[in-house]
Amino acid sequence: MTIDRRSFMAASVCVGVAGPALAQTAVPAVPGSPLPPGLPQPAETIDLWPGGAPGMPAKPLTETVNERSTDRLVTDRAVYGINAPRLAVFRPDRPNGAGVLITPGGGYRWVVVDKEGYEMGRWLAARGFTAFVLFYRLPGEGWAAGPNVALADAQRAMRLIRARAGDFAVDPERVSAMGFSAGGHLCADLATRFDASVYAPVDAADQLSAKPHSAAPIYPVISMTAPDAHSGSRELLIGKTASSALEAAHSPHLNVPANAPPVFLLHAEDDEVVPVNNALLLRAALKAEGVRVETHLFEHGGHGFGLRRAIGKPVEAWPELWRAWARTTGLAL
Repeated sequence: MTIDRRSFMAASVCVGVAGPALAQTAVPAVPGSPLPPGLPQPAETIDLWPGGAPGMPAKPLTETVNERSTDRLVTDRAVYGINAPRLAVFRPDRPNGAGVLITPGGGYRWVVVDKEGYEMGRWLAARGFTAFVLFYRLPGEGWAAGPNVALADAQRAMRLIRARAGDFAVDPERVSAMGFSAGGHLCADLATRFDASVYAPVDAADQLSAKPHSAAPIYPVISMTAPDAHSGSRELLIGKTASSALEAAHSPHLNVPANAPPVFLLHAEDDEVVPVNNALLLRAALKAEGVRVETHLFEHGGHGFGLRRAIGKPVEAWPELWRAWARTTGLAL
């Protein structure tokens, strides 16, 4: 993938200098709830939309964070009502020049903060990657962009990371994407519809490509058609009565371009929430277009294992499998 140098420099001047000087929205938090000691928390955020997110719902949203864990030392937060989509940044002590945009899951009902966001951000940063956890807008909350609203945030996030690459010691051509469950759908959507026009450009950053260097949809929602569709994600993304055309438009395996980036796929065959065939459908479609794809299927693992629920099982090897594969793509040198 080649990024036009003139466009990159123009965007860096516009966004990279002005961006850090502006007040940014804090990370989602539970008021009065202490965080576990010793765990790195994101120290900085990047708001995606300088003038506010476009297409606000008629009914104002209130960002709400639910703590679902009863263990004080293991947080499991989920956030909804996101009206200021933003990136939470995890900087490594010794950057390896690669960035990873993380899109946590949550069934498009909410965005999971810890299990599929911050925990992966910490893991990546400890290994030299600069991680950007995306708190994206939810399609069922009345945004004008409808089912394209999360993709608009993911495209904008990828462009902003590139525009500010110098601020993070990141090579703008080595910015990958990784997503989980419904966030895996968003990751796959970005990898297949990076060129789709889903929002009006707002500044010079939007001159840059939204195509990720590579993509890793982890136990992803892919199909919007029964019996493979995850019914909750489908309903919130496109509605209960969506036409077959709308289903197809938002099923990444039906929208794979020949120039899609390399893809790493991971799924457990005993996934009781999102059928493993979702990953297989995307794999077949990528293969049909001649796109590089590595696929790992595990007999056991269930759904939503992330890092914490993979411990002690064969599937706990998956992050290092991704890292080894990432080296073959040139992401991790």
